[in-house]
Amino acid sequence: MTVAAESSRFILEAVGRMLEDQDPEAIAAFVDLVHRAKKVFVYGVGRSGLVARAFAMRLVQLGLEVYFIGETITPIVSAGDLVVIVSNTGTTMSAVQTANIARRVGASVVSVTASKSSKLAAASNVVLPVREANSEHRTKYAPLATLFEEASLVLLDSVVAQLMATRGQTEADMRARHAIMV
Repeated sequence: MTVAAESSRFILEAVGRMLEDQDPEAIAAFVDLVHRAKKVFVYGVGRSGLVARAFAMRLVQLGLEVYFIGETITPIVSAGDLVVIVSNTGTTMSAVQTANIARRVGASVVSVTASKSSKLAAASNVVLPVREANSEHRTKYAPLATLFEEASLVLLDSVVAQLMATRGQTEADMRARHAIMV
């Protein structure tokens, strides 16, 4: 077996274990906040930011008004909005500052983070914890924060499925809002 095949197997099994114990009440609270939000903003840095952008794209395809914080055309966050922040450590200064500012203006904050005791988690209305178990093979098969990022992507995609169900949306509905390159 190749290292790539061993890595694929390791990542799939690890991500499955990481997502086994998700709190259904936290997911329900997250879905409720999305439904009530005037606008949804997402934020993350680096690969966590890519996960956040992927989630934002799906929300747009669900018909929501969604922005990525930091883009030049992003409006300001206001009361009644929702900010979703993806950060492995929960200590990234810009993520914590974003959460604190959002809360100060009356927006709700949902964080996807590995640390329920982080400053980001403390500034959040809802925390979706994504913790990776220690493993001797992690550094070889899933370096840096690979497991957090992969698990966060799967978790947020599962939230999209829940939102589809609660909003009465189908894949065909979403496809109709999918970006078309001209």
